[in-house]
Amino acid sequence: MIQSVLIIGIILAVISIAVGIGVLKATGKEKFTGYYPIAVLGIAGILLACAAPIVGKVEIMGAGLGGWGIAAMFAAAIGFIVTSLVDTYTNAKA
Repeated sequence: MIQSVLIIGIILAVISIAVGIGVLKATGKEKFTGYYPIAVLGIAGILLACAAPIVGKVEIMGAGLGGWGIAAMFAAAIGFIVTSLVDTYTNAKA
């Protein structure tokens, strides 16, 4: 189960970084819309982790709801860090 949660987290992190950077490049310098998809992923992770004890044993692709929540929160944290670093260095050059 730990391996599947790590793989899911890494895949979600790569997707969130790609989407965040893509949205940042498409919008202006003073907009924060690049962070919205990552924030939605983090909120979804919190909801999944909180729903896991209520719903019970539900497995999706080898990981339970709590594992999906942990993976989503991990991906959101890494996505926020990388996207903010890219945004900082992009705005510093201008």
